[in-house]
Amino acid sequence: MRRYLPHPSKSFDDYTNDRLLRGAVERHIKIIGEAARNVSQTYRDAHPEIPRRKIIAQRHVLAHEYGEVKHESIWRAATIHTPELIEQLEPLVPPPPAG
Repeated sequence: MRRYLPHPSKSFDDYTNDRLLRGAVERHIKIIGEAARNVSQTYRDAHPEIPRRKIIAQRHVLAHEYGEVKHESIWRAATIHTPELIEQLEPLVPPPPAG
């Protein structure tokens, strides 16, 4: 999931002024939201601390263009909330198989 984070050298101004960067960040938010939609009920029940509904709602805003996209909200999701989500999820992901 770390590959979905904007490069640390990028700023909010870079994001708002660079259509390619903006598109990439928004696409990654949609991918994360789609993954959250496909989580099993068992996993949802076991991990209510994961803010699935918020993640999915953000995806819906971007995917279905509900109103105007709030760039501040998207940038916060990419630079603050996604790293927090990674911290929550990393302990839950099994290590890759050896070999």
